[in-house]
Amino acid sequence: QVHLEESAGGTVQAGNSLRLSCAASGTTFGSYGRGWFRQAPGKEREFVASIATSGGGTRYLDSVKGRFTISRDYALNTVYLQMNGLQPEDTAIYYCAASSPLVHLPHTPVQFDYWGQGTRVTVSS
Repeated sequence: QVHLEESAGGTVQAGNSLRLSCAASGTTFGSYGRGWFRQAPGKEREFVASIATSGGGTRYLDSVKGRFTISRDYALNTVYLQMNGLQPEDTAIYYCAASSPLVHLPHTPVQFDYWGQGTRVTVSS
């Protein structure tokens, strides 16, 4: 059974950093695209970042470019989201996801087949 599990989020002050991780189990996700989404209270889930398979590139939400970095460790079957310069508007529940190997740099929810349970990130001003 496929399972994605995010690390614990947390509460940080504006300007600080936080790194999320998402470990996959149940299958080898080396050929899958991986991504992060977030959902703030009262808002729809929005794409944050995705990473293709080796050498395939990354894609980011405009508002996080230059602040967030997505990366993956194939040996650990894990994807990371390094978040620097966090702002109150980054407060949300963050979800990791994995897409079909056929989708290049996925960025919409329907392109992802597997989801984690979500982890809460709160940024205080």
